[in-house]
Amino acid sequence: MELIDIGSNLTHESFTDDRALVISAAAAAGVTRQIVTGADLESSVAAAALADGHPARLWSTAGVHPHRAASLDAQVLSELRSLLTNPRIVAVGECGLDYFRNLAPPAAQRAAFVAQLELAVAVGKPVFLHQRDAHEDFKSILGDFCGRLAGAVAHCFTGDPAQLEDYLALGLHIGVTGWVCDERRGAPLREAVPRIPADRLMLETDAPYLLPRDLDPQPKSRRNEPKYLAHIARTVARMRNEPCESLAASTTRNAQRFFRLDA
Repeated sequence: MELIDIGSNLTHESFTDDRALVISAAAAAGVTRQIVTGADLESSVAAAALADGHPARLWSTAGVHPHRAASLDAQVLSELRSLLTNPRIVAVGECGLDYFRNLAPPAAQRAAFVAQLELAVAVGKPVFLHQRDAHEDFKSILGDFCGRLAGAVAHCFTGDPAQLEDYLALGLHIGVTGWVCDERRGAPLREAVPRIPADRLMLETDAPYLLPRDLDPQPKSRRNEPKYLAHIARTVARMRNEPCESLAASTTRNAQRFFRLDA
């Protein structure tokens, strides 16, 4: 059973001492390939370097998270454009809107989001999207880019069936994390998961964040790792009433096609 983790934060400081072991442990668990997330210019550069160093295992994204939207000036945008000429950088992002914490002003978030969507159109690569408590603005902005993007995935989708239908209508793929393993916070997502079309579903850990709540035993570090994607896959397969092998095959095929990993 082969799996692709479409969103791991392997540049995070919690992996500094054992990053190579984390990558090999993931591969041993069937997670043979990963997309390493860039969240600002610095982490995007680091993610690209990591991907270049593991050409059979890793690819990366380059972008600016909404929390850091105020940092996206003309210089950073230019450097991102240059980074994206690297064929191992397979998407623009993580970009989008986050009104839950508002660590950047909403107006700055919207401007940075539009700028990165325009960048994605220009470079012909898909977008890796973040949305929290900003559904209507997010949907409206994406609507302006319908038919122009090379692809878009709602990273770490946690919404309900109504939000899912909005995203499917916009042509989005849906990334599901260990949030689905939380019977408290994840109830709306658990209702939505069976309704995701098989050709739009992808899986991710968002490691080191979002350790599956029902993982037994829980690691003492409380650190999520890409190797736990197999646990998420089994959970999603049960919810969709399909064999895990079938789910693994379809989500892997979707990720290969979406990120052009075989190109």
